[in-house]
Amino acid sequence: MDANKPATDCDLVLGNSNRRFSGVTSTMLQNLRFQQHLMDVRVLGTYHLSNPELAIGFWEAVRLLRRPKADGKWRIFHARRNDEMIQALVLKKFFGAKIKIVFTSTAQRSHSWLTRWLMLRMDAILSTCQAAARYLATPPAQIIHHGIQQDIFFPLDARQTLLRELNIHGDRAVGIFGRVREQKGVHLFVRACIAVLPQFPDVSAVIGGAITPQNRSFVAELEREIAQAKLSDRIRFIGEQPFENLPKLFRAMSVVMALSNNEGFGLTVLEAMSSGAAVIATDAGAWREVIREGVDGFVVPVDDLKAITDRLFELLENPDKTRNMGDNGRASILENFTVEREAKALCDFFKTLQ
Repeated sequence: MDANKPATDCDLVLGNSNRRFSGVTSTMLQNLRFQQHLMDVRVLGTYHLSNPELAIGFWEAVRLLRRPKADGKWRIFHARRNDEMIQALVLKKFFGAKIKIVFTSTAQRSHSWLTRWLMLRMDAILSTCQAAARYLATPPAQIIHHGIQQDIFFPLDARQTLLRELNIHGDRAVGIFGRVREQKGVHLFVRACIAVLPQFPDVSAVIGGAITPQNRSFVAELEREIAQAKLSDRIRFIGEQPFENLPKLFRAMSVVMALSNNEGFGLTVLEAMSSGAAVIATDAGAWREVIREGVDGFVVPVDDLKAITDRLFELLENPDKTRNMGDNGRASILENFTVEREAKALCDFFKTLQ
């Protein structure tokens, strides 16, 4: 898109209402990178934009969206949050905006009365996976899976060199990444590693993610268990990492686990697969739809320590199988789960509403 074109050329408005950077924000920004080349896009809100010339304020949106497009087509407003649905409805109902409103639902839980009320007033509902779609009162117009940036998360053959660079001991590593808390299954990861790592002295384990004050006692107990097993030098909490460090960490891992009790979509598994790691994930989020059992990795029941431990042992005992799974996962991401594919699928759907 040419940001210098007249504003009346705008086809698509993206909601951007959260000052705090979140997974929803990341998804919007990553898709914007490609959508701006497929449609004429404006973003309602300036938060976190690297190209602020695409941003419009609310009153600018009123002036823009109440004018019909020269070609007579509808503009699309894509909302991903409740307050963005409210913004779009205010624009449409109170200010006469010539828009159709699309909401993407990712939650895997029963929606609040407010969310249900707002969704009834949308022109179309999308979802990101079958698991989330099951919580909708009516089936979504389309399921469009999230994707990741495969040019940022990519594999590397020289894992041992990277491990040394990252100060991770051993020739192989397993990891879990995300906020450190019980809901994310970090205790299951630690206990599986305590059970398995003594049999594989070349393997270390890393836990990367923020530790909030309310979770410090949870981590302290796990560190005590690790010390009691005499594995403190091989199972390490490395804290929250800058975003630019994450791709390198994923590339260094032979196995990545994602063990949440529940999840919205769960990009960690996609990032790991794109980086060439085999994955072990619980049956949460979209992971059963993403992982081909025994091909890219394994899906295990939620909170099943024995299943997690058995699968970790199986992968560490069979390095060739683990490498093959990593290769298969990378190929699956390139074919099915890139941001570019997601952005195109969204724009193709929006054009059917115009």
